[in-house]
Amino acid sequence: MNWVERTEHGDIVELKLARGPVNALDPALCNDLRAALVDALADGAQGIVLAGGPKVFSAGLDVPFLLSLGDDRHALILAWQAFFDAALALADCPVPVAAAIAGHAPAGGCVLALCCDYRVMALSPEPGKAFRIGLNETQVGLVAPEGIQRALRRVVGAHRAERMLVAGEMIDSESALRCGLVDEVTAVDDVAVRARAWLQQLLVLPSEAMLQTRRIARAELVEALQPQHIQLHRFIDAWSTPATQAALHALVAKLGK
Repeated sequence: MNWVERTEHGDIVELKLARGPVNALDPALCNDLRAALVDALADGAQGIVLAGGPKVFSAGLDVPFLLSLGDDRHALILAWQAFFDAALALADCPVPVAAAIAGHAPAGGCVLALCCDYRVMALSPEPGKAFRIGLNETQVGLVAPEGIQRALRRVVGAHRAERMLVAGEMIDSESALRCGLVDEVTAVDDVAVRARAWLQQLLVLPSEAMLQTRRIARAELVEALQPQHIQLHRFIDAWSTPATQAALHALVAKLGK
């Protein structure tokens, strides 16, 4: 089964994460996303929309799956590497990518959004139940790798990123717009439409100049996601500590209620 759905809109291809109910990022979904990007580009896509599910864009890494791997360090490395490879594929995509965020985007979901050029996030239609986005790793005993922290700093600035990262803060759509974490907010049904509209504005520009300028402007993001700034083995060491494992098991228990 393929966990990414593809819809063509002329030169723009929408890739929708489709691993319900919350698009938890396991290796299969991450690998399918990379493959879908490759296929779309091979077929001539000039812009990509990355969409997720209703209410949840992506809940981040599939923690129950990762916990099921136990002490199998090799399997853990492969699983996390699949995620970081998917993030790098978005960051290094040769054509613009706009994220259509129709719901919550914690942790890995936020990372995928940060790797896109432009982020459109939905306003929740339910009063008092705002959609939220952020890197909440510290809440479960993890440290976001330096490369991921760089990606957030690049978008919101050093001081705001520090506050968000240290607290593991999840902010609502309007707060995300104010601090620059997202570029636009709109109704749930309009996020993909607005993402395509932004891409269409770019596609009328002289192509070579636009793409070369974009490549230069995004070089620091691509650099941030290189292995030396992720330090995956150190991250797996931290993942495996008793305190982190206890926090992760508590999280899964809470989500299961």
